[in-house]
Amino acid sequence: MTGGGVRKKSGITKLLVLLLFFASAIVALLVGGNGCCVIVQVAVLPRIIPVSLRGAPPTDSHPSGEIPTTSTGVASSSAHGRQESEAEAASEEEEELPARPYAADNNWDIQWESVARSLSSYSVNDTGSGIVRVGLLNFNSSEVARWRSTLPAADVRAVSLAPAAGDVTWKALYPNWIDEDSNRNNCPSLPDPDPPLREYYDLVAVKLPCRRQGWYRDVRRLHLQLSAAKLALHGSSSSVPKAGTVLILSEPKCLPLPNLFPCKQLLARHAHAWLYRPDAAYLRDRLNLPVGSCQLAVPSLRPQPSPGQPGEAPRSGIGRQAYATVLHSADAYVCGAIALAQSIRQTGSTRDLVALVDAQNVGAEQRAALATAGWQVRPAPRIRNPRAARDAYNEWNYSKFRLWQLTDYDKVVFLDADLLVLRSMDFLFEEALELSATVNSGARFNSGVMVLEPCNCTFELLMAGIHDIDSYNGGDQGYLNEVFPWWHRLPRRANLLKYAWDEGDRAAQARVLGAEPAEVHAVHYLGIKPWLCYRDYDCNWNVAALRRFASDEAHARWWAVHDRIEPAELRDRFCALPEGQVAMLEQHRREATTVNASDGHWNRTITDPRRLIKGHYQH
Repeated sequence: MTGGGVRKKSGITKLLVLLLFFASAIVALLVGGNGCCVIVQVAVLPRIIPVSLRGAPPTDSHPSGEIPTTSTGVASSSAHGRQESEAEAASEEEEELPARPYAADNNWDIQWESVARSLSSYSVNDTGSGIVRVGLLNFNSSEVARWRSTLPAADVRAVSLAPAAGDVTWKALYPNWIDEDSNRNNCPSLPDPDPPLREYYDLVAVKLPCRRQGWYRDVRRLHLQLSAAKLALHGSSSSVPKAGTVLILSEPKCLPLPNLFPCKQLLARHAHAWLYRPDAAYLRDRLNLPVGSCQLAVPSLRPQPSPGQPGEAPRSGIGRQAYATVLHSADAYVCGAIALAQSIRQTGSTRDLVALVDAQNVGAEQRAALATAGWQVRPAPRIRNPRAARDAYNEWNYSKFRLWQLTDYDKVVFLDADLLVLRSMDFLFEEALELSATVNSGARFNSGVMVLEPCNCTFELLMAGIHDIDSYNGGDQGYLNEVFPWWHRLPRRANLLKYAWDEGDRAAQARVLGAEPAEVHAVHYLGIKPWLCYRDYDCNWNVAALRRFASDEAHARWWAVHDRIEPAELRDRFCALPEGQVAMLEQHRREATTVNASDGHWNRTITDPRRLIKGHYQH
């Protein structure tokens, strides 16, 4: 008995070794030959007309084209350090991971119990008729077999798709510079299914590779999710608007794109299985976007409404659209927000204006002034960035996440309080989707102007990661770039940063900022804000490290809007110069005089009456 038992165990061992050998060979063939199911193309709009303020890529002195970020809510006395730290942060480009096969990083085990629990929530058109046809993306042969045994009554098909070309990198999808003045920018192409599929899928399931936590920039993950969206629309037309259900399988640390598969369309989630019931029109709109920032998501300059005429008539409900700003840490930006409201109304817009204000840090008198200026003032307790130092510029700028709680609106255009609108931006409500913004540096967007679609579960998603997600610049901009890596490019004219790339650019910048009618939709005032300078000239000239933010033309435009603020008490009371600010401005003038700064602004006679008025408004 003992000898027979040994021989039996030995035979079993040999059998196991043989099985392991053949299993390894099969896996090697699948990985090496891309035997798993992969990808589909995103439709690219040929009608996009890119527009740029620059006729050439960034100069050699700024090879990465980095530009500084901004943050609303701190006094100008710290502007120098804040802008410097943000400029440094903006230059820290993320190192792109090398390309890998679609099957790589995909060898994690599927929890089929989680799949079964998610599918128990499934119901075709709420009729409970079950799953008839299934399309599978990026599953190996044994997983496909398991799907067929799990759904024996369904027609389960493994969709064969070619991977993106090796030169299709994230940098290719999200270049720092494109020629926005022409329509000559081409986005990389992504392969279509082979052969083309014309049938409707009740369920599309996709297994995503996962290399790093979060929503990181990976062409494979983007391509697979866009492919799943396109497969979900097969057989759907404008006359029959429907989309198949989508099941995304991914390790829990790697999450689906929140602006392609939004949480409001999530039916169920169990462990690594997310089951979505997409809206067909929603998916179609997203698939009609350029695949990255390699093209503009909307054309640029629009006709300016005639004086006294409203902006273009909206195709959707105007009552469900709003401009919004956020004030969370000090009274110093109240003047800017008042001017911003005035500038929006001067373009003819009649959209709602909503100001999210932390009542504990922005006084009652200031809140009343905002309401008088036209803002609907809503209380919004500020949100602390747990990774920020106490009293740092970025300590409270996660308060911007509360924009997603404005759920009485379908779409919100967020504007930082240090912007000025020069041409109507109402077209963004009709043509731009979440998350649309202008480029900041490389693959990252600037959060000073954003188009977003409020949803409480998106807010909860943002809040859930504040202790785990790294922000490249330590603030809301870096954080939002991690959550929304698939963002859509607005023309720079929608958020023109008041910033000179180099001295040789000043003449072109002056022409653009001084043009009549205005050639940009909005100017973003970096550095010391115009209401905290003398009105006579841009005080950024007096500080060597801030001269790149100086522009006499932009400064004059802001003060032209200021002078039209009504009632006049708003500008006189809330745009006054605090005594401490006057002292700082005088110190900067003396320092510029001492070094005989070449621009000569320090030698101008100051006529601003606020200089002589003892300030009663303090930060």
